[in-house]
Amino acid sequence: MTKRTGILLLVSGPSGSGKTTLCRRLADEGEAHYSISCTTRKPREGEIDGRDYHFLTKEDFQRRIANDEMLEHAEVHGNHYGTLKSEVLEYLSEGTDVVMDIDVQGAAQVRDCADAEIKTALIDLFVMPPSKEELRARLTGRGTDDAEVITLRMNNSLMEMEHWPEYTYRLISATREEDYLNFKSLVLAGRMRISRLK
Repeated sequence: MTKRTGILLLVSGPSGSGKTTLCRRLADEGEAHYSISCTTRKPREGEIDGRDYHFLTKEDFQRRIANDEMLEHAEVHGNHYGTLKSEVLEYLSEGTDVVMDIDVQGAAQVRDCADAEIKTALIDLFVMPPSKEELRARLTGRGTDDAEVITLRMNNSLMEMEHWPEYTYRLISATREEDYLNFKSLVLAGRMRISRLK
């Protein structure tokens, strides 16, 4: 049998678009490795280090950048976020798909990465809410942030959505099941690309 290299499925979208739910479900079904990001922000209630994020101090984060351990990194909402190379490259070479839930700044860095393995593996998708009103409802419905934070996230989300033309694929969110069906179809099609075959 011919073996294939893994897909690097890079997924962006504003807070409340549903991108994290899609990525988590794909990983929970055993279809991909979920790349866990690093962050310097404080954990929210219920979040666990090593499952939701790798929670790092600002000093440790900067040290990892200096040691060239980061595939990408950016500052978002006043906190630092990034992806360790070890969370991606070893899985791709084994033929395991990797899904990354990533902001537009980080996505641009991954697209600009000179690594041939990353370029061959990359599929990028932008997930958008169906409307501004639905986005606000989703952000408010979380119940984890106060009004000031929701306003900040809403403004940042609107700016993020201006970047969708930079991506190869776009998904306009509908229901969770419809979104996942379309998301999974993209993965299945990506697995059939001849360029991924060894």
